[in-house]
Amino acid sequence: MGFDWRGGVFLAPMAGVTDMPYRVICAEMGAGLTVTEMVSAKGLVYGNAATKRLLAFSPDERPVAAQLFGREPDVIAEAVRRVQDMGFGLIDINMGCPAPKITRNGEGSALMAEPGLVGRIVRAVSGAARLPVTIKIRKGCAGSDNAAEIARIAEDNGAAAVTVHGRTREQGYSGKADWGVVAAVKRAVSIPVAGNGDVASPEDAARMLARTGADAVMIGRAAHGDPWIFRRVSEYLKTGRLPPPPDAAERLDVFSRHLRGLTEFYGEYTAVRRMRGHFCQYARGIPGVSAIRVRAARAERPEELIALAREAFSPLFDN
Repeated sequence: MGFDWRGGVFLAPMAGVTDMPYRVICAEMGAGLTVTEMVSAKGLVYGNAATKRLLAFSPDERPVAAQLFGREPDVIAEAVRRVQDMGFGLIDINMGCPAPKITRNGEGSALMAEPGLVGRIVRAVSGAARLPVTIKIRKGCAGSDNAAEIARIAEDNGAAAVTVHGRTREQGYSGKADWGVVAAVKRAVSIPVAGNGDVASPEDAARMLARTGADAVMIGRAAHGDPWIFRRVSEYLKTGRLPPPPDAAERLDVFSRHLRGLTEFYGEYTAVRRMRGHFCQYARGIPGVSAIRVRAARAERPEELIALAREAFSPLFDN
């Protein structure tokens, strides 16, 4: 597949979070694979301008996967033909998104209720692609925990790997992820399997790999505002040692570079508004920052956010 899945630590796609500027930072910190925010196959085929921006990536984050979603096999196959020469390392088909605006159209995790259609999609995409094709799924949907069945169908129709999130569509991101389903998928197929869900620390990553037999872990929400998690997990898996957390100076530097990257990518107005949301995540776990977060939510200029970040991280400077 162009890279080694064994022991891999990957960044999960998250809408509104894992755009190119943030993926570059996560790759720098040790994410062995990054994935674009999910892209509508139909939007790509019909020339939607916003869709093209979602596919932007940097050479600094390779390998990077283009994640597409849809339900018409021929449309997704055509979308693959249009993106596969852009420099991506693989094509990922989203069959796990639980958002109602996606599932009400029979896309994302809703596809798991239609195993036959899953097979047709993977077969069409594999036939059109010169790149490896992977899928991202959940434990199941509509009361059926059929991840292992879906993974077998995908493998039989040409999928090169599968990522499994251990929650059902109905759970969304609540409750506890079932790592048992990751193990079940790993037993069901011979292609690589990445586990996703409730990996929030190096120890979690090691436990998931040990308990499930998965080849790799994919980290989503725990990486929002904490790109250093990839450095910590990678080091721990390789050596058993936990590297020290980033100090205040490094936190401020990465926050500033993230904001600068967003500004270059979107322009100042949009960058500031997107960074408002990131601010809360970067400040997560630091005591006494509630009032600063409120002020950050009203910031209008990059300089304001930098000053507020410096203030938020100040307890760490004192240490």
